[in-house]
Amino acid sequence: MKILSVSDVELGLIYSPQIRQRFNDVDLILGCGDLAYSYLEYIISMLDVPLFYVHGNHANQVEDTVAGLKRTPEGGVNIHGRCVAYRGLLLAGVEGCLQYNYGPYQYSQRRMWGWVFSLIPGLLMNRARYGRYLDIFVTHAPPAGIHDMDDLAHRGIHAFNWLDRVFKPSYHFHGHVHLYHGSKRTVTRYGSTTVVNTYGYRETVL
Repeated sequence: MKILSVSDVELGLIYSPQIRQRFNDVDLILGCGDLAYSYLEYIISMLDVPLFYVHGNHANQVEDTVAGLKRTPEGGVNIHGRCVAYRGLLLAGVEGCLQYNYGPYQYSQRRMWGWVFSLIPGLLMNRARYGRYLDIFVTHAPPAGIHDMDDLAHRGIHAFNWLDRVFKPSYHFHGHVHLYHGSKRTVTRYGSTTVVNTYGYRETVL
């Protein structure tokens, strides 16, 4: 299975008719936050594959479009605080980042622990049904100490490290940390999990 993961910045490579030729073998889209609903809907409509996403801290709670007010990208599945299965692939997600002002989708480290703990019943059910807990963890913020930064808004989430260690997803896709030069690391192995900063876009073959 081939995954196209996107976050944080809209790219002309994707927001163009050439998307069908460039990404014609993609089976699944993952949205890691901070992209307009219209952008995500364009990707869904052009590639005709499912989108599973979480909100980033810059996401609009309501987006005013030519089609009216929207609170979600049509055709996408919000997996914040949920465990879902798609074609045998087990996914779960947590939205947002650390609280640094009064904007939406911002939480304390303690609240992030709460979101992660809320996934545990679904993860245990996955283990009983499929023999494993999780394949892909989708978040906006990164884990603590992996791809994160020193400022409060971009610090990583400790609860995400715990989930990756205990439930061992094969991949953890996140956004939030912008890449302005090519020297910053974007893929890190953390125990059994490959953590991927998907700023812009990434293509991953499972």
